Amino acid sequence: MTDSPTTVRYRVLAWLTLAAALSYLCRNAVGVAESTVRSDLGLTLAESGWFMSAFFWTYAIFQVPSGWFSERVGPRIGLSVFAVGWSVATIGIGIAPGFWLLIVAQLIMGVAQAGIFPASCNSIGHWMPLSQRSLGCGVFTAGMQVGAIAASGSVGVLMIAFGWRWVFVAFALPGILWAIGFLSWFRDQPEETPAVNSSELALIRAGRNVNIKNQNNVNQPSVDSEQARLLTIALSPVMWWLCGQQICRASGYMFFASWFPTFLQETRGVSVAKSGYLQGLVFAGTLTGCIFGGMLTDWIWRQTGGLRLSRSGVGAASLGACSLLILAAWFVQSPELAVALLTLGAFFAALAGPAAFAATIDIGGARVPQVFGLMNMVGNVAAAACPIVVGKLFQVTANWNLVLLLFAGVYFAGAICWVFVNPQQRVSGDRRLVFPSNADSKEQS
Repeated sequence: MTDSPTTVRYRVLAWLTLAAALSYLCRNAVGVAESTVRSDLGLTLAESGWFMSAFFWTYAIFQVPSGWFSERVGPRIGLSVFAVGWSVATIGIGIAPGFWLLIVAQLIMGVAQAGIFPASCNSIGHWMPLSQRSLGCGVFTAGMQVGAIAASGSVGVLMIAFGWRWVFVAFALPGILWAIGFLSWFRDQPEETPAVNSSELALIRAGRNVNIKNQNNVNQPSVDSEQARLLTIALSPVMWWLCGQQICRASGYMFFASWFPTFLQETRGVSVAKSGYLQGLVFAGTLTGCIFGGMLTDWIWRQTGGLRLSRSGVGAASLGACSLLILAAWFVQSPELAVALLTLGAFFAALAGPAAFAATIDIGGARVPQVFGLMNMVGNVAAAACPIVVGKLFQVTANWNLVLLLFAGVYFAGAICWVFVNPQQRVSGDRRLVFPSNADSKEQS
């Protein structure tokens, strides 16, 4: 009689999701505390702007190097190092006596958090069955939104009670505890984990042609070979389209995370407090979309066995729907109806997130951290540039309503990029991890 599969893979997913939530808790606390920090330390608006943006530049630049590092040492050590790094940086913000230590702390936090998602995506590829991979990515990305919402709801209240410095010190402690627990319990591969029985291992490996045990530690390439591999990945056409959709999704999300309250105040006449509340509704749409996107992507794969339909199809359809909903909001004057349309648009945009994560695992083979890192790097460069572009657009046109037309076009361009993303193409040049054809996939699922 065959034993029922153990459920260690879900515990792994819970650890990774918690890491995502804690990382976003620390990074989003900065935005809530900014005005208090600026007043307390006597910063200028320009200095505060640099303080806010410093994180994003190292976060973008170090996506690929941190992905390379996590591949070399494995997700277990890599993620533990990253968690300690962002926690130390958070403490640095809390004890900073002035501008320059704030900048250094933000730069360090950007470096540390850059590695979380390439390494976690790699672990999801190792631990989740192909039939549950997108759901795993959806739950993981939902953890980011949980952390962001937790920061928005708690930082202001805690600062009143304890002051902003103690809030940052307190927010650093969970990351350190997480690193200690994760390092002691987690193993990079299911085969290395005694708690995984043979039934769960077979379930995890279902639909894969070869055993990938210890792929992080076998036949490590030389530095020259690694540079050649990275160049091959970067020059792959499927990588261009994957990066294209990420640029569109990241810049669109950044609009909602930055200028959206101001947009509502200027075009719909809502108060500052109400604009923050309405922004929270949009984030709730994003959170819900992450979960449903993973479920939908996996369901389509189980029904059809088609990687391209379940990844590219979901991505193109969801971003296309988002574009139409944002365009519809352009014609609406009621703040409530406009936000309802934009919230639904954010929901559809988030549906594409798990598909994008899963596609990096599909096309990355043994080089998932580098593929994900490259995709996320260009996306975060676009996110960092988005507030500047929107500000310039308003400065030139003095018309905030044009912003909706801009982002309707951005999301439509993302849908077009998804049409050309083929997750059956491999960009790593590594044959140790090979997925079966569509027909074989369905037969083995």
